[in-house]
Amino acid sequence: MMAEAAGLLLATGGVLAWGARARSAQLFCSSLWRGPKSRRALALTFDDGPSESTLDLLSLLHTYGVRATFFQLGHHARRLPRTVWRCVEEGHEIGNHTDRHHGLWLRSPQFIREEIGRAQESLARLAGAPPRLFRSPYGVRWFGLRGALREFGLKHVAWSVLARDYMLDAEGVVAHVAPRVSPGAILCFHDGREMHHSPDISSTLGALERLLPRWLEDGYEFLTVSEMFAPQGGSTGP
Repeated sequence: MMAEAAGLLLATGGVLAWGARARSAQLFCSSLWRGPKSRRALALTFDDGPSESTLDLLSLLHTYGVRATFFQLGHHARRLPRTVWRCVEEGHEIGNHTDRHHGLWLRSPQFIREEIGRAQESLARLAGAPPRLFRSPYGVRWFGLRGALREFGLKHVAWSVLARDYMLDAEGVVAHVAPRVSPGAILCFHDGREMHHSPDISSTLGALERLLPRWLEDGYEFLTVSEMFAPQGGSTGP
């Protein structure tokens, strides 16, 4: 009996771990993680901003005519409201990444609701419209998230490729990301470093300076996440 109980606990833990972290898991909420393979398109996304370094990233994206989706923290958005607005002005999409980047695992539904709600209120006010997309910190989902997303009209977005630009140098990011890209991929980079102010994102910028022209030469178009999942010729998002 004890062995059976231990086995059940291990199996349950494995299911919870998969449901919380796996990019394609739908256990705790419905989640998007890649777009249709039939279209030669990529969705470039950035987490943890805005930061003092986001302006350099926006300039790089402008150079190549690329639009992206920024999953922003409410705390940083309130610090840097002009940067939020510049993202909007340049045609980028704003998503919710919670208020202060606390991990949601083992948290109460009320805590999760408050973290999402504070960011949603700040981003709606600063961006001029409420976000429709959400990405949980570290991509980890938990009990209570489904209800909070429903309340705020949000859809969870995971990723196809995690750039690891927070731990690798530019050459390492290129080597990690390039072979994993295919049509419909959602790519997760970072224009911030969690709650840090004035972060060094030189690895992100350096990698994209090499990858963006390569992808454009390969015939990829860049879409926001909402555009990636909109019907062809339509205007509605996920």
